[in-house]
Amino acid sequence: MLSPASETELAGMLAEAAGPLRIVGGGTRAIGRASAGEVLSLSGLSGVKLYEPGALTLVVGAGTLLSEVEALLEKEGQMLPFEPPRMGGLLGREGESTIGGVVAANASGPRRMQAGACRDCLIGVRFVDGSGTILKNGGRVMKNVTGYDLVKLMAGSYGTLGVLSEVAFRVLPNLDGATLSVQVPSAAMALEVMTKAVTSPFDITGAAYSPDEAVYLRVEGLDSSVRYRVEQLKTLIGGEISVSEDPSASAAIWRRLRDVSDFAEGSAAVWRVSMKPSDMVEVFLNGSMGAAGFDYRLDWAGGLAWVRMTPEAVEEEIVAFHRQLQDMCGDGAKGHATLFKASESVSAKVTTFQPESPGVARLSRGLREKFDPRGILNPGLMGG
Repeated sequence: MLSPASETELAGMLAEAAGPLRIVGGGTRAIGRASAGEVLSLSGLSGVKLYEPGALTLVVGAGTLLSEVEALLEKEGQMLPFEPPRMGGLLGREGESTIGGVVAANASGPRRMQAGACRDCLIGVRFVDGSGTILKNGGRVMKNVTGYDLVKLMAGSYGTLGVLSEVAFRVLPNLDGATLSVQVPSAAMALEVMTKAVTSPFDITGAAYSPDEAVYLRVEGLDSSVRYRVEQLKTLIGGEISVSEDPSASAAIWRRLRDVSDFAEGSAAVWRVSMKPSDMVEVFLNGSMGAAGFDYRLDWAGGLAWVRMTPEAVEEEIVAFHRQLQDMCGDGAKGHATLFKASESVSAKVTTFQPESPGVARLSRGLREKFDPRGILNPGLMGG
């Protein structure tokens, strides 16, 4: 296993690499078939490079543990706005997530619908490409303009374009709040409630739905503002509503939703499906696929679904359902369906990520040829 202790050492290892490399941070987020090659661990590239609470700016090494980053911010009453999820429980992985792994997966939690995704909060990156060249893009301040936005390009690239060595974020003050639980009889009604809430002027920072439980709506801010907005939402939505004003109880609800903890037990296949909320309900949940045996949770006001196949499903049924999901999304035209959890034999038979349209596929190939001409960085990961 390769384990560089500095960015310079990382660059040398990549320049001298004789074959493929499998990039590893905390090892808690890898999905799909493991890429071939020698393991390259980034655990040595850790530590805080710059933290200016007054400027809402944080710069850390990519190998820094997410828990360490959040503990540092918590001391100053601040947070990563995009509420990064922990996927280790869902995927059955040991270890701890690194901040570089969060960026590589563009991992974003329930607050994404209001604060933006990981890539929207990322203001600078340093990374090493497949030829061993050190590159940087963005800056250490929030107001930053570049012509070629490698910052956003690196977020969600799963280590196939370069190996992150340093990342810079804008951060925000921590907020307490309340969670409304709204009883609804169907996904269609849940969508109606969430749409009313997020299109209101009451600044919702979370909108999710668990069937057989409730629609959950989160309101955060100063106490007086939270109380006012909660009352206004109760009037706007109507029906059977309960409110949790205890910060720890509210946080526990959103942590469970964020980490998809309800689906962590067992080995049933799990997908992440992203679509326009109206299509999520009409085309997927209430469409022809609705008769299949699956459970689900909605987040991002209905724009994201976590889908779990019935544990009794056999391999052929799982593969068929996966292909139906990706066909429904139509080369990314309607959305994306990503297989997050499945047996090795299932993963070997399908494409983990949503197939790209021909035009996007050409762009992707061009980018990989530019940044990784030898094809050594997590080869085959995004294509399988």
